[in-house]
Amino acid sequence: MPTGLENLKIYQLAKELELEIHQATKKFPIEERWRSVDQLNRSAAAVSNNIAEAYHKLSVIQREHILRNIAIGEAEETKRNIERCSMKTFISKTTADDIANRYTSLIKGVYGYIRFLKNQSTN
Repeated sequence: MPTGLENLKIYQLAKELELEIHQATKKFPIEERWRSVDQLNRSAAAVSNNIAEAYHKLSVIQREHILRNIAIGEAEETKRNIERCSMKTFISKTTADDIANRYTSLIKGVYGYIRFLKNQSTN
């Protein structure tokens, strides 16, 4: 049975994107292994990891800090890096645009989750 975290839509999307980034970077040039590939995989993993960490914090302030300052930052970093990798022709523009758009949706979702948490704490 899935946990509460596993049911959280932003966590599900972050995990999906992380796996998609992992698969996409397998096709990158070998000389990018310790540059773009490593950076993309680490930042993509950091998004889902930080959503998970925030989920288990007791304080709304701690949750918001991790989500706003770390998870969103890592999502934005991953989004921008995948766009640049498309410009370098490591990945198709269509695939990069799709991933980037989904990261935009994820970022909006994280902001929505932050609003939800704040509303819950004031009620």
